[in-house]
Amino acid sequence: ICCMYHNLDVAAGCDLGCTYCILQGYLNTPLITFYCNIDDMVDELNATFQNHPKQFYRIGTGELSDSLTFEHISEMGPLLVNYFADKPNAIIELKSKSVQIEQLLNLRHNRRTVVSWSMNSQYIQQTEEELAMSLSDRLLAASEVQKAGYRIGFHFDPMIRHEGWQEQYRDIIDDIFKIIRPENIAWISLGALRYPAMFDEIVRENHPDSDIYLGELLPGIDKKLRYFRPLRVEMFNRMYNWIRSYSQEVFVYLCMESRQVWQQSFGWAPKSSAHLKRLLDDRVRP
Repeated sequence: ICCMYHNLDVAAGCDLGCTYCILQGYLNTPLITFYCNIDDMVDELNATFQNHPKQFYRIGTGELSDSLTFEHISEMGPLLVNYFADKPNAIIELKSKSVQIEQLLNLRHNRRTVVSWSMNSQYIQQTEEELAMSLSDRLLAASEVQKAGYRIGFHFDPMIRHEGWQEQYRDIIDDIFKIIRPENIAWISLGALRYPAMFDEIVRENHPDSDIYLGELLPGIDKKLRYFRPLRVEMFNRMYNWIRSYSQEVFVYLCMESRQVWQQSFGWAPKSSAHLKRLLDDRVRP
């Protein structure tokens, strides 16, 4: 089941170097590309929204790069926030492990921007995300963005099993709800570590000290290596229950999992990808 998200690629490449980053398998250049034909981007967005006024678009810039890590160079965040502020049939999501949020705090966003953070356990942040900002710094930035009136998102993807994972993932859920009010959370996504078989060799070469490829990963229906399904269900179910202990309203969804895994993990499942899209759209419609 897919959430039917649209990607706006304003850059290609990232400077954070997370060991599990799938860009290692997609991009074959050490260079980072910024797309400077901004007028073309705006024209294409305008045409899309005008030609499909009845369709609602959830759009993100975090597919081929971190949405905020290059803000000191690109200044793309304010441009996108200002552009989407008056779009009735679209929102923009800025997804990051960075804390470059100062340029967003005084903008008229009209709640048409969701500022999201990729989160993980303390162990994974320290060992597999060494160049990214600390979890506490990310939460502090989320608190500042909340004060500025934005909706917030959190993405636990990929969740990675390790010794003590239960306590550490529970701790970060506790920390989130100490700082962020549930009514300001647009969504929380969960996904387990997964990657194509060829990616295993890439990680071993690029990050020989990483532990992520030592887990019990087996080929799934989509040919990607994944944790055995009962292990994924256990992770998702625990996270779902921890989140529900704080809020019954925060929307939690799974990334690229079957209806069976949804049902076993959450006790319910979307009927289809289109159904999941509607549920997510309803979280951020004007």
